[in-house]
Amino acid sequence: MLPLGLRVLDKLEGLIDHHMRSLDASKVSLSSLTSESLWKKTGRYEKVQSELFGVTDRRESGFVLAPTHEEEITSIVGDSIRSSSDLPLRLYQITRKYRDELRPRQGLLRAKEFIMKDLYTFDADHDSALQAYDAVKEAYNALFTNLGLPFVVAQADSGVMGGSLSHEYHYLSPDGEDTVHICGTCGYAVNDEAVDATAQQTAATNATDGPATGIICPKCPDDTNSTLAPQRAVEVGHTFHLGTRYTAPLHATVSIAGKDTPMHMGCHGIGVSRLMAAVASQLSDATGLVWPRAIAPFDVAVIPKSLPGSPSWLLVERVYERLRSVRVPNRSGGGARLDVAVDDRSGKKTRSLVWKLNEADVVGYPIVLVVPGRNGDGSVEVQCRRLGVKESVKVEDLVHKVQELSTKL
Repeated sequence: MLPLGLRVLDKLEGLIDHHMRSLDASKVSLSSLTSESLWKKTGRYEKVQSELFGVTDRRESGFVLAPTHEEEITSIVGDSIRSSSDLPLRLYQITRKYRDELRPRQGLLRAKEFIMKDLYTFDADHDSALQAYDAVKEAYNALFTNLGLPFVVAQADSGVMGGSLSHEYHYLSPDGEDTVHICGTCGYAVNDEAVDATAQQTAATNATDGPATGIICPKCPDDTNSTLAPQRAVEVGHTFHLGTRYTAPLHATVSIAGKDTPMHMGCHGIGVSRLMAAVASQLSDATGLVWPRAIAPFDVAVIPKSLPGSPSWLLVERVYERLRSVRVPNRSGGGARLDVAVDDRSGKKTRSLVWKLNEADVVGYPIVLVVPGRNGDGSVEVQCRRLGVKESVKVEDLVHKVQELSTKL
């Protein structure tokens, strides 16, 4: 991550932290090296060994560069919690993970090293665990809504992760490697692996192409004949209700009515670096990136026409001072101060106005201000590529204009 990319990543992680706090989740940091023996206890090692980076120490003990941390967190909780009164427990981390991908491609969308948020929930019984699962789904919906991009929640197959209930979060994209099947009537969605288990195959008649195979939507009334249409997508999040899949073999139990009972567990991931790349792909155009304000490296870029020390630089400073203390509401109902950058490069780093404006478009700042504007009356030119805005605004009206645009980004 280079400086501006790291700012995007930090803001994305801060947004995730905000929504994890809504679940009363505590942040932890687990080791990238995890014991191979733990993976063998749960039976996962043999199933996914080809995707694991394995290392041995000087004593020939086996370790794994963790692609996920179900075994380790369950072992820690099992050693620490004995009473059901200590539950529920919500622990999450944002950390680097490693997977020996067969075909890493598309930059951060599929890589051997990636950044992931994983949340682990522990409850005393099945019903409480399902309530936790629903709460996490609500938090995920709020998080993805904050980013301001349409997303799809698809019923999914749990695969080698185990458990009986899971959902995936997708951005629809022709560049995606996944397929989701979506009902055009009710919006129900299911991923490619789970579609056969949730919907029945039926023959559909197409007046032009003749007989074709359709998948009847299991949520719509039978008389609607609503079918699911396949679309390419990028998976950016996944929730799993695991039950006792890991707590039973790792003996993570609590005493209930005098009996040691395995805790009920859930795990919920977000591919943070993948999400960053997916958002960039969704909003980029031929000119450059177009970041949503929630994770943009800066909310506003001020592009001066003059250099520091010139007479018109006083207007640049005035604009900056007016904006840097402004608070703008966000989609979660809160607010934050505008993050403002001034391109004051001078000396050997001096660039032309045209070069700076082109670079601002490539970087993808939500709002760009050219100071002074082209009218020569001390106004400022306000540009917002995503909303198609380019207009002159008086300095005294600038705060209102920037707030108005920001609430739409």
